[in-house]
Amino acid sequence: MRPVLAVFFLAGCAIGPNYKRPTVEAPAAFRDQATGSDRSFADIAWWEVYRDDRLKELIHAALVDGYDARIAAARVEQSRAIAARIHGQLFPAIAYEADADRGRNAVFGSPNAQGTGSVTNGFDGFVGAAWELDLWGRVRRLNEQARSQYLSSEEARRGVLLSLVSQVATAYFELLELDEELAIAHQETDSFGDSLKLFNQRLAGGIVSELETSSAEAAMATSAAQVPELERQIAIKENQISVLIGRSPGAIIRGARLSDQPVPPDVPAGLPSQLLERRPDIREAEENVRAANAEIGVIVGGFLPHIGLSAVLGAVSPQLDDITSRKAGLWSVGAQATGPIFQGGGLRGQYLQAKEAWVEAKLQYQQTALNAFAEVADALVSRQKLAGVRGQQERAVRAYQDAVRISMQRYTMGNASYYEVLQEQQLLFPAEVALAQTRRNEFTAIIQLYQALGGGWNLKDATAWTGPGPVERASPK
Repeated sequence: MRPVLAVFFLAGCAIGPNYKRPTVEAPAAFRDQATGSDRSFADIAWWEVYRDDRLKELIHAALVDGYDARIAAARVEQSRAIAARIHGQLFPAIAYEADADRGRNAVFGSPNAQGTGSVTNGFDGFVGAAWELDLWGRVRRLNEQARSQYLSSEEARRGVLLSLVSQVATAYFELLELDEELAIAHQETDSFGDSLKLFNQRLAGGIVSELETSSAEAAMATSAAQVPELERQIAIKENQISVLIGRSPGAIIRGARLSDQPVPPDVPAGLPSQLLERRPDIREAEENVRAANAEIGVIVGGFLPHIGLSAVLGAVSPQLDDITSRKAGLWSVGAQATGPIFQGGGLRGQYLQAKEAWVEAKLQYQQTALNAFAEVADALVSRQKLAGVRGQQERAVRAYQDAVRISMQRYTMGNASYYEVLQEQQLLFPAEVALAQTRRNEFTAIIQLYQALGGGWNLKDATAWTGPGPVERASPK
């Protein structure tokens, strides 16, 4: 009785270490935040973060038709199939075989063998079953490993979807910022052109020198040269977005201007410990640790005997009616055990390799978590400080606009030279460009914060990620 109980006891256990989540020291709150909050920016779905309808259409297209999303889905299906194949090893394998033949055998030793011998028939059919008795849990560890690898691919897919949302949104705001720069370049060129016309009129009247007209013409040409360069950058950015959404390169329809874009709600970042449950890259890294832990059990199982059971049921007869009447039946059952005796240190080497692979996976998990804390802290400080930068730049732009207006009045009244006007204009336009870039950086910081927090973690599957209901696709008109 005791040996039987021992077998059942062993059958209920899986050899090798049981999984324990590696320790990660999560801070109580993110840097420069007094306290954490259960509410988090990551709780909001992406279509509530980004309010621009055109941007929503582009993100939806990337999640549905983008090659990155489709490739990630194919990898998940591969992992799912592998896990199903490994899971099948827990059950008996049943197969069948059937043969039928007819032939003439020559009489042995006859000098005239042709045409001699007898015609014989042969019929046989078998159904067999084989099963590895998983006493030590080696197959269960294999199954655990395959399942963790499948779940890792699922988390990798979620990471791809979140990354796609961020990439499309970032590229879109970069495109809007380039539009702003192009508009500023056109405005700058027109402004210098108006000055040039005025100076040419004054030159004809002998009021100004040719030096002033030459300076105005040079300033206009310099600003005009920015236009084709910005148009080139805009076309490249549109092509980038087109590839992200799985379409041929082409124009991209915009929504509101960058300066008119609604700012996402200011929601707390949440608790650092929440990242361990929400960030797809952290969850992917943890599943890799779990798979590496299971691999140790698989290797340890290689030290022990593999015990298999087999059974065959069938029939063999020269007459088909004997088989159908069950007169030629046969059966057999058996058990076999195989195991290593001497491998020259090979099995031990595999075991040590598996242990170090687990250490590597654990360290990568801890490093991924630490990087996540840093990314959130970086995005939080960027969002906070860039708001202050934008406020001061808006103030500077207003002041430069007043300075240009006043200097032009002074020039037309004869109280200042053209160089005073030129100096103020050359200060105004770069300030406007810097303001547009800061606005873009503000949106980029929000995008980075949403991604760093594992935004959309509560969207349970790929279908939920595409958003509620059908979305009108954006196409150039």
